[in-house]
Amino acid sequence: MYQRMLSFRQARRSEDGFTLIELLIVIVVLGILAGIVVFGVGTFRQDAQTAAKAADCKSVSVAAEAWNAKNGNYPTNVQALIDANYLKAPAPAGVGPGFDATGKPAGC
Repeated sequence: MYQRMLSFRQARRSEDGFTLIELLIVIVVLGILAGIVVFGVGTFRQDAQTAAKAADCKSVSVAAEAWNAKNGNYPTNVQALIDANYLKAPAPAGVGPGFDATGKPAGC
């Protein structure tokens, strides 16, 4: 029995490359990892878009407050803030053109 195991080990050592089972296991593991990455990237993209919209809303709110501090009222639309150089053009995506009574931009 020992002699048979020894000959099997020696035969195995002389082989080069991988077996079909080893290659299939590696392919399956890589497929699982790729699936995790794809779903993770989609989640990160949505989180990034949400954070970008919140930052844009905050920028417009700060510009509207600066307008209010200077003029005593809130602007009628975002374009007025751009024309008065409180914001850079173009208007941030996802932010509505108008404001409510407290100076909060529409869509935020």
